[in-house]
Amino acid sequence: MNHEMALFQTARQLRKMKKDWDRRAKENARHYVETAKENWTDEEFFQSGETTVAEEVDTDLTNICQGKDPRSMLVLEIGCGAGRVTRALAKRFGEVHGVDVSGEMVKLARAALAPYPSAFVYQNNGKDLSVIPGRQFDFAFSCIVFQHIPSREIITNYVREVGRLLHPGALFKFQVQGDVSMKTRPDDTWLGVPFSEEQAAQMADRCGFELRYHHGAGEQYFWLWFFKR
Repeated sequence: MNHEMALFQTARQLRKMKKDWDRRAKENARHYVETAKENWTDEEFFQSGETTVAEEVDTDLTNICQGKDPRSMLVLEIGCGAGRVTRALAKRFGEVHGVDVSGEMVKLARAALAPYPSAFVYQNNGKDLSVIPGRQFDFAFSCIVFQHIPSREIITNYVREVGRLLHPGALFKFQVQGDVSMKTRPDDTWLGVPFSEEQAAQMADRCGFELRYHHGAGEQYFWLWFFKR
């Protein structure tokens, strides 16, 4: 594919990502954010975010904090959705900034985060972090987000952008689709593009990170620990 065609396809994918996630947010935002239930109560939905953070953040504070007090840390979340995980992060860290491609999701997240003045969410363009204030972050996190993106180029650009905003040595912990046997389409904004171990390592290298750990290769939830060089 030549450069012009690649740019055209990326622009089309980004438009579709925004359109599809706005539609999902209007239909049943909480179900599409976390498909374990069709109908979530407030308490159940935000408790599920607490569970995610307890399992993926609280158990990993040595890598995440690196000796810093969590309440002093500036944290970035990619794909905040309706604020499910953002609220839990805001209870633990000094300041949290999240982005989402869907304006409808961002509205819901802002309402959910109203009691948390140190949490901020923005609608972005689905590929970069130009909407985030130009500050240096101490940790970045993304969960059940990249597995819906149909383009490795878009995901790689996100990773590169996270690297631009992180302190040297800081961790970006995130999850991608790891089932490389899965058949995907470039217009599918639900079943995103998968990564092999080799492809994940190549992405880390291209974007200025060290892939220090990984878990779940070959599975739906392929977790990656990218430390900024």
